Amino acid sequence: MADLAADRDSIRHLLALYTYNGDRGRVEQLAACFAQAGVLEFPGTVATGPDDIAAALQSGTRNPALSFVHHHITNPLIEIDHDTATARSYFSVHTDIGPDHSGTYSDWLVRTPQGWRFARRLVRIDWQAPGSLFRAMVTR
Repeated sequence: MADLAADRDSIRHLLALYTYNGDRGRVEQLAACFAQAGVLEFPGTVATGPDDIAAALQSGTRNPALSFVHHHITNPLIEIDHDTATARSYFSVHTDIGPDHSGTYSDWLVRTPQGWRFARRLVRIDWQAPGSLFRAMVTR
């Protein structure tokens, strides 16, 4: 059981690394959270591999009205099967306007020599504020 607990803790750490690096604009470090063939899919974009993911995230123009972005992850439900795992979590994003948008992360993870990495991350936006500082993304 101790290994299972350590794996869950490592996966929660990976979820936090993705979020903190993204909020701070550290795109290369965020992309390093993915396996070599890892896929990031969010509304309007699918990118494969850390280099492609970094390029996709850098290609968007950051809204100059954004002075801060804070992602908050809740209720991560993690299931582990040897060297693969799944995770599902809710997230909400706060910006200069307050609550900006929220949704879910659906993750498929793989254990690599560097530790747990995303094999695939699907970002679903369930709600977006009328004055959101991000482009329209609702994916209902």
